[in-house]
Amino acid sequence: MSPLIGRTVVVTRATDQAGSLSTALADHGAKVVELPVVSIEESADGGEALSAALARADRYDWIVVTSPNGARRVADGLARPTTARLAAIGPKTAQPLSAAGHPVDLIPDRAVAEGLLEAFPPSDGTGRVLLARAETARHVLPDGLRDAGWEVDVVVAYRNVAPDVDPEIREQARSADLVTFTAQSTVRRYHDLAGGPTPATAACIGPISAAVARQLGFTVVEAKPHSVVGLVDAVLAWAAASSPLG
Repeated sequence: MSPLIGRTVVVTRATDQAGSLSTALADHGAKVVELPVVSIEESADGGEALSAALARADRYDWIVVTSPNGARRVADGLARPTTARLAAIGPKTAQPLSAAGHPVDLIPDRAVAEGLLEAFPPSDGTGRVLLARAETARHVLPDGLRDAGWEVDVVVAYRNVAPDVDPEIREQARSADLVTFTAQSTVRRYHDLAGGPTPATAACIGPISAAVARQLGFTVVEAKPHSVVGLVDAVLAWAAASSPLG
């Protein structure tokens, strides 16, 4: 019998991205409360800056994407093959590019900015990188690439905005057993929305979201590997360890 039977788990991903996680948790017997705390929208310029950069993609040595949302927009904007090499922060991020016929040259072992920096080749001082990412993101990656000698153009590919939330769904989430997070932005927004670390336990997809959750007072279990599959496994392990028979 699954240890998730009788447990309520909150999924905070955007509505169009929640499906795989919600389905996997429900398949293991959990009652899933979908409370999207982010909504993915186009950049304020309607994608003009990204389109302009991709129209001149060959002038870059590398094009870097840090999320599936950014990767999809880059894949859509590359009208033809490019001499630029492609780097993705993780396998899930690489999928939209690969599916569109654009080979991904670099995927680090750790799906975080620090892992990508460790795997990224050094520059001879003349190299150029296009970094396509969310409007709001950490400075670790562009700063690290510049420190390594790369010239970096950061282009906004999309925005994470706060959607309207049904008060009834919010209260269901507050009384759940565990909440899942797949990005640091979702941790902060959920915490503000719920009025604190409630439920007290959070399952986080990686070390960045986990660190933010701990800072905000959650008890954290972390996915390993840093993927949806790893996140589901972490939730199952938590449920088994915290059950009366665990």
